[in-house]
Amino acid sequence: MMSGMDNGKQKCHHGAMQVTNNKFAILLNGDLEVTSRLKEQIADARVIAADGGMRHAQALGVEAECWIGDFDSTSQELQQQWPDVKRLEHPPLKDKTDGELAIEYALENGAEEIVLVAGLGGRTDQAMSHLIQLIKLYRDKISCFASSGSEEAWPLKVGSFLLDPPPGSTLSVIGITPIERISIRGVKWQLEAEDVEFGSTLTMSNEVTGVVSIVLCSGCGVILVKDIQ
Repeated sequence: MMSGMDNGKQKCHHGAMQVTNNKFAILLNGDLEVTSRLKEQIADARVIAADGGMRHAQALGVEAECWIGDFDSTSQELQQQWPDVKRLEHPPLKDKTDGELAIEYALENGAEEIVLVAGLGGRTDQAMSHLIQLIKLYRDKISCFASSGSEEAWPLKVGSFLLDPPPGSTLSVIGITPIERISIRGVKWQLEAEDVEFGSTLTMSNEVTGVVSIVLCSGCGVILVKDIQ
């Protein structure tokens, strides 16, 4: 690891704030549409900004306890806007993205739930890496999802679980492996114990009609919900 990366293990506190919450919202530098739903989802979370993701803090009405990154995507104006937020600076020639460093910081500080805010849209490579991070976090037993406000992404879980996207939104299940015996209810085109081949579009572009119930026997992937009002 590059020299200077050990700084990421410092404890980061803002002022005299003492917080024991295990839910973290990580502000990333992707696209964001601020919605009341998203504000409610992160209302009780501790906030970490990853480099240029700090630009979303004011619109969301939140204040970060820590600002992490190499600051190559942070303008002087943004730095001047938040002069009192504790910073953990890393060298540009590092082997992890600012987002991954922020996730590591959250985990080191007891995170049991992580929301990747502005983790979708923008650069395709960054968005894809955030989707893979969701799967990794789920495998590590961390509750997680990503949101751009108008779109959300959740890891596809083995077992049964519920989601509550607004009716009328569009739901797609994208497998990165073959999917075995998946059932999807609460959508216009329901599935019952279907096997879905890798690369199949069978589970794309469904319409949410109510609380979504998904049961999965085997497989790995992500759930994308878009057109959230």
